[in-house]
Amino acid sequence: MPTSPLSTAQAARAAIASRLVALRQDAGLTGLELAQRCGWHKSKSSRIARAKTAPSDDDIRAWCRACGAEDQAADLIAASRTAESMYVQWRQIHRDGMRRVHEKTLPLYQRTRHFRVYASNVVPGMLQTADYAIGLLRSITAFQGTPDDVADAVQARVNRSRVVHEGDHRFALVLEEAVLYYRVSDEAAMAGQLRYLLEIMSRPNVSLGIIPFCAPRRPVWPLEAFYAFDDAQVAVETLTAEVNITAPGEVRTYLKAFAELSGIAVHGREARERIRQAIASLG
Repeated sequence: MPTSPLSTAQAARAAIASRLVALRQDAGLTGLELAQRCGWHKSKSSRIARAKTAPSDDDIRAWCRACGAEDQAADLIAASRTAESMYVQWRQIHRDGMRRVHEKTLPLYQRTRHFRVYASNVVPGMLQTADYAIGLLRSITAFQGTPDDVADAVQARVNRSRVVHEGDHRFALVLEEAVLYYRVSDEAAMAGQLRYLLEIMSRPNVSLGIIPFCAPRRPVWPLEAFYAFDDAQVAVETLTAEVNITAPGEVRTYLKAFAELSGIAVHGREARERIRQAIASLG
């Protein structure tokens, strides 16, 4: 089962560091000698070698040049860029507001044919109503201290969600029952959101499961929310960052977790009843 979603990004960074260390060793250089050839303080090569500091493209070129392995630079730079793109802080993603990130991910949503989504905190974005999204995105903007473009971001999110109604996309979604009760927006918006879940469940391309509060959590415990796009990519959401996973083995592990979580969930009539109970709790 998945461990920390940061593990993949950290492992990728460590792999780059190991390859650089191997080049230095093959060249018969000490860390100090490499630093001197690169014109660096001796601590810099040590931080890079221990994966404490991510090397820039120029750092990798200088390292390879110092080791007489300039032919390795392009491959290492590409691998390093991939490693760094795995872990991106929300404040960086949202530095210009949230509209652009929705627009940027639209092609991914359009080309994905099979979505598998596990939500432990909020209703997944592609199923959010505009009013629910307003409440949620306002909270995110206030917490992160990023530019307030909530109105535009909500419209971009709604536009991106058209994939649920258009094309040949399939959606399998599993929600923790608590998601139905978390008040991320006002009561009217919550009620509208829950009624929309009942409506969307009737679509032939949507499977929606609810994991009951009291369900035995074997063999999978509650996890961080994640979105699987076909069998190619998984996006894992943490408080501070989004972790993008493309390594086939890691992707398979998340898909295995999703299958287990789906098996714990209730579907159909029982799922509908739990949504109706959540609506009734709003008073």
